[in-house]
Amino acid sequence: MPLFLATSGLSPARVRVSEGGFPSFLPKEVEEIRDPRARELAKRIERVPVKINFSKNPIMTSCVRPLRQQSMEPLVFLHGFDSSCLEWRYMYPLLEDAGVEAWAVDILGWGFSDLETLPPCDVAAKREHLYKLWRSYINKPMVLVGPSLGAAVAIDFAANHPEAISKLIFINASVYAEGTGNMTKLPKFVAYAGAFVLKSLPLRLYAIGLAFNKIPEGLYLDWTNLGRLHCRLPWWEDATVSFMIGGGYNVINQIKQIKHKSLIIWGEDDRIISNKLALRLHDDIPDSVLHQIPQCGHIPHVEKPELVAESILEFLGQHDKSKNDSVGFSAA
Repeated sequence: MPLFLATSGLSPARVRVSEGGFPSFLPKEVEEIRDPRARELAKRIERVPVKINFSKNPIMTSCVRPLRQQSMEPLVFLHGFDSSCLEWRYMYPLLEDAGVEAWAVDILGWGFSDLETLPPCDVAAKREHLYKLWRSYINKPMVLVGPSLGAAVAIDFAANHPEAISKLIFINASVYAEGTGNMTKLPKFVAYAGAFVLKSLPLRLYAIGLAFNKIPEGLYLDWTNLGRLHCRLPWWEDATVSFMIGGGYNVINQIKQIKHKSLIIWGEDDRIISNKLALRLHDDIPDSVLHQIPQCGHIPHVEKPELVAESILEFLGQHDKSKNDSVGFSAA
């Protein structure tokens, strides 16, 4: 048994594998995904038990774990709003090849965790779940990476559990919104109708078009289906409504509490969150470095993975310019 399971007192889940090599808990539509990097990372997704106070049974939590743990600080990837660890399909192998201990974890309520018991998925629940996952399997200060709304998750977590953080990395951060606003007052049947629209193909096609400056030829629909994959789990609507009516993230007052060394990465052509907010965040976090990526949209770790990997390795002090040619993969 791997050391991190043996020391945590938790047992790994026994997972059946489909004929295509995917974990059987993934929706069957994963077999239709064409993106080779997505297929490779999907085959590595596991579920590990996370004991939390608000549920009688552990949450079987989906994540991609490092092949081995190291003594250096681990890198822990979150993801954006209503997404999954498959966001890191291009970045994960780059940093793993560079010798980084990398984890890609699904935030409670999104991704591929088993939520059949319908636990709450509001901000407090997401925070506790991430803390217990960290405490059970990592248990040393980590570099927490938050893209888009994942940056708000990271700020909320760092403000409440600073001892768990060594550094922070924000990518096109969505941290200046004031929660879900009037959604907290919606009748539940209206909230469920909104969730139904949120996972619809037309809306997802539109969102993908906004998110990227350039999509590789032949992958527009594939990336759209990849982004909807977790929505096919039977509890997705319940988890999404729980988050919507719970108020969402409002971390504006927590930003200036962040004292950790931070890296801010931003695609200059972001059409979802204004690039001007990169400068605001840089000003609000005293010990921060800002790297802007030209000709890049809202999700640089998919669109420009080589440049993002280079920025992260430099920030971690592990960047070796002599290896520039050997560390890379282009989504374009």
